[in-house]
Formats: sequence, C-alpha cells, structure tokens
Amino acid sequence: MKRQPWIAALALAVVYTTGAQTPLYEQHAEHDPDGTGRFYMGREIAQVMGPGGILWLERPEREVEEQPQRVIDALAIVPGQTVVDLGAGSGYYSFRIAPLVGSRGKAIAVDIEPAMLHVIQQRAEREHVANLVTIQSTACDPHLPDGTVDILFMVDVYHELSCPYEMMQKVRAALKPGGRVALIEFRQEDPKVMIKAVHKMSEAQIIREMRAVGLKHVKTVETLPIQHLAIFEKN
Repeated sequence: MKRQPWIAALALAVVYTTGAQTPLYEQHAEHDPDGTGRFYMGREIAQVMGPGGILWLERPEREVEEQPQRVIDALAIVPGQTVVDLGAGSGYYSFRIAPLVGSRGKAIAVDIEPAMLHVIQQRAEREHVANLVTIQSTACDPHLPDGTVDILFMVDVYHELSCPYEMMQKVRAALKPGGRVALIEFRQEDPKVMIKAVHKMSEAQIIREMRAVGLKHVKTVETLPIQHLAIFEKN
C-alpha cells in the first residue's frame, strides 16, 4: 500500500521531536567558525546577519548577482494576496512586492531585529506605502495569525533560523489551504558560488527539511544565477 506523504512527514516529525532516534538539535564543540555549532538534520545553522548587514543587503551589485526580479516573477503574486517576506532585513524585497498585491492585498515584512523593522517603517512612511506592515518575530515564531498567508518567502534567510523546525511549523499554520512557501538559498552544489559554506544549502537538504514539517515540494526554479528557488505547498 502506498504511504501517504503526510504520514511520512508526521513520522519524521515524531522522530525529531520525541528524540526516539535522533534529538531535534545537536550542539557540536567543533564547527565552522561562521556557524553556531547547532546542527539540524545534519546541517549546521549559520550565524545571523545583524543590522550591520544593511549595506550588504542593499549593495548595487545585487541586481546583477542575484537578479531579484526573477524571484518576484517566480512567486507569481496576484493582487489581493497576503505575501510575507520573512527575514525581511532592510526591506529589499518587501518594497518590490507591495505594489504587486495592490490596495486589497497586504505585504508583511517580518524580522527579528527591531532596527531592521524601523528602517522599513521609516521608508514606508516616507514613500507612502500603505499596504506594507511590519511584524517583529522571535527566533522560533514569526507571529503570524493562522490561516492568513497566501505566499511566504525567505531570501537567504532559512539557513540562519536557530530553530527551523519550530519556525516552519508556525509558518505552515499561518498558510491558507494551498498556501505556498518559497525558499531562496545559495546553491551548495555549485563550487563557483563564492559564499561561505554554512550560508549555502543543497536542494536535497531544503526538500528534506520542509518535508519534516509537512510542506510538499512543488518545484525548484533554477533560473537564478547562484541560488535555488524551491517552492512548497501546504499539504
């Protein structure tokens, strides 16, 4: 008899949360200097970029290096949707999606850093972007209401989440039926991608971790120069 995907995901989640075979997280004394020493499903969690990273996020070369418009196109946003930029940073993507959801929609910038959110709020007021709101998250909770989100995306963020299992459980709960999650991560498989090792992820690892929280892989868009764009759907 064919095993249903949600049953497999639930079984894997039980293993990781009950500690029946493997603890949810492991702490290693020896680890990558750019990592936290905290491991999840065999992957070391990277250190978080703080407010000092705004110049990196807003660098002019990013347009050529990452081609953000291709990310926006792949998200297939339509007017009236609620779209969440989780780990929004300086709002580099948030301000790009706000016009796409229109006056009936909502763009939500979520970040753990109050300083980042303050930058977004100031710019939104200055540019009169009324449909962009901010939410301060915690390390394990995006603080999004259940069943309200059409699309949630993270650009070079997921690999830094200190408790990815708990955060993605909350994200899944926040999605509407059929809601989508998009993870954009630097390609680990490509040695030409000159990014620190713990800040890259393989497609297989991304899919494995999303499956553990009950998110179904829909497709991976490989049109970006140096990143995977993996899209998942709420089962």
